[in-house]
Parts: sequence; C-alpha cells; structure tokens
Amino acid sequence: MITVVGTGTGAPAGLQEVGKAALVVGGRRHLDAVDVPEGAERVVLGPLAPALDTVATYVAQERPVVVLASGDPGFFGIVRALAERFGPQRLDVRPGVSSVAVAFARAGLPWDDAVVVSAHGRDPRTAVNVCRAHPKVAVLTGPGAGPAELGAALRGERRVLVVASELGAAGESVERVTPEEAAGRDWGSTVSVVLCLDEERALGPVRTVAGLGARPAGWALPEAEFAHRDSMITKFEVRALALARLGPRPGDLVWDVGAGSGSVAVECARLGAAAVAVERDADGVERVRANAAAHGVGVRVVHGRAPGALDGLGDDPDAVFVGGGGRELPAVVGACARRARRTVVVAMAALDRVPAARTALTDAGLTCDGVLLQSSRLAPLPGDVTRLAATNPVFLLWGVRPPAHSEGVSE
Repeated sequence: MITVVGTGTGAPAGLQEVGKAALVVGGRRHLDAVDVPEGAERVVLGPLAPALDTVATYVAQERPVVVLASGDPGFFGIVRALAERFGPQRLDVRPGVSSVAVAFARAGLPWDDAVVVSAHGRDPRTAVNVCRAHPKVAVLTGPGAGPAELGAALRGERRVLVVASELGAAGESVERVTPEEAAGRDWGSTVSVVLCLDEERALGPVRTVAGLGARPAGWALPEAEFAHRDSMITKFEVRALALARLGPRPGDLVWDVGAGSGSVAVECARLGAAAVAVERDADGVERVRANAAAHGVGVRVVHGRAPGALDGLGDDPDAVFVGGGGRELPAVVGACARRARRTVVVAMAALDRVPAARTALTDAGLTCDGVLLQSSRLAPLPGDVTRLAATNPVFLLWGVRPPAHSEGVSE
C-alpha cells in the first residue's frame, strides 16, 4: 500500500506509518517535520514524474511507501496522480484538514456555497473570472497566480480578498485587503489560499448542493423577464441560439456589446460566466444594472460607445455578443473579433450589414457561419382561437477561432 498522509493544518492522522516506511516522499518542509526512519529513502517532491517512478520501484518490490502532502491530499492534491498511476485500491489516504476549510473557519464563514478554483500551475484567468462572477470563491494559489496577481486583475471590482498564509503553522497570518492593496504587495511564497468575497452576498441562501449555485432550469427567458425600452431587446428565439454559440460557462469572460437591456449578459452570468455589458446610453446602463440585480447575478456595466470603450476592458474575452447595428458595426465586430479567444456572435436586423460584419469576422481569422431567424409566436384572437404572429427576422452570424489559435489572443 501507499499511505498518503495529509499534514500542515489540524491534527494529521497516520504519521505513525512513517516509522514503517521504506520510502518517504513529500515537500521539504513536510519531510523536515517528521522522523524518517534510518535506512528509509527520502524523496523531495519537485517534478512529479521522477518521484512517481521511484514510488513505482518500491511498489513493485512490495515495500511500504508514505507520501506526505498538505491538508487534504484528495482535494486538488497528489491523490489524483497516485490513483491514476497505481490505482485507487493501492492507496490508504489519511486526510488532514484542507486549507480551504481552515481559511473559511478563520474568516468565520460557512463554505458549502463557495466555489473552489485552483490557479496552481494553471493560467490564472479562469480563477479571476470565477472571482468576478461568484460572491464567494477560494483560490488555491501558485507562482505567478498569487494575491498580487489576483488583486491586479480584480482592480475596481467590489471584492475583499482574505489572504491566508502558513495555515496551521506558528507563522499563520490571515489578512483582509482590497484588490488594490493586494496588488501592491509582495506576498512571498507562504500563501496557502486566497478567499475572494463579495461581502454583501457572502452569506447566501441555504444550499442542498455544495459549490456552484443551482444552474438555471431554463434559459432564453421571455422578454417580459427583463426591463427594456420600446421592445429594444434581443428576442428569446435569437437569444437561445446566441447562447448556444457563445457557450458561457464558469471561468469564462463574456462581453455583451451594445447591451441595451443586458439580457444576453444576464443570461451568461446566470450560466456561471463573468459578464461585462457595454452600453452607450445612460438609461440603458441603469436598465442593465436593474436587470442583473433582479436576476441575482453580477454584471459589470461599462458606460461607453464601442469600439472605443473596448480598449479599457482589460482581459480579453472568451466570447462576445454584439447587438444593434449602425455604421460603426464593422469596426465594433472587428475589434471584438481580434480580441475574442473563442467566438463572436453578431445579431443584425439589416441585410445590408451582413457582408461587412462577415468580412470583419473572417479578416480577424475566425471561421464564419450564420442563419436568418424567422419565427411566429402563438397569439390569441377573440373567440378563443389562436393565430401566428410573426416576429421581425434577424440575421445571426458567429465567428469561431480555429482550435490551434484558441488560446492565443490579440497580438
């Protein structure tokens, strides 16, 4: 058996197994904290593959192995790699208390409704977008993705960062800072976890399912679910296909450009994405904010005219929805297409706008497709009968970045 012992926070279970081990594997601080038996081999974890190869040698010889890890090694930890290599049946896991559980305990908050995301050894943009979209997030940090980087990316967001360092050790520290304060400090290498909180929503409703909130039972909501002006709103039939092509999901950043009522941004946020709505009219800005509040989601609203307003949006989006029209449409579509990591969806009522919008998508390296959407809705007539009421036809184009370039963004 391979005994995997979680240490570092709380009282570790299973340290007596170290005394029987022929091989002890772990981080340097973990190895220094235990008495490795004389004659046993010590392997300091660095690159994982060589350590696993050494473990394989001892397993083949049926000699006992102990792996030391932080907290709960089954939670974003080494148990996954060991189970994939040697099979779950060979593992005897003795979990400690996870750093996430300890951090929320220090903050005095329940965490059954928290979203946990790892930025350790990963692109931090997913963690940043989850922090933008959700009110209670725990981020497992790593080099290049610590409190300073999170703070810099979250400048201007209504968030508090709880930075927990050396949890369970003598030098334990738990600090509450703004994103701006976090960005301006050198936090060293001892940070265990960062909590990102929207304090007004940190105590959410009681949950029966942990983690992400319940996904919407449906989408493409009726227009009546949104405040809008003179029916200036993306109709639900169009919105249904637009959402299917945008593919919003947790960890994504989606722009809704020419947002109007913000119906697309709100629906993307309901599906777990971080959403930014760009709207030129002041009354439209307030409508977007009101619609987001009514549906219980966070949408960042930018008051400005595209394409100029896009320059200040910071991170490149995964997907963009462009609504409306006007002479600026090709320039707006081109600006969005150059920055979109995955896809751009454009809705237009005017046939004359289609060729220029399509060219703007293809010139930016996206493959383009589209449809003309025409629908007729059931409508009552006197005498308890029903007719079909046609809605205005809408052209929907979508441009998709080829897979080989989906991770690259603008030059």
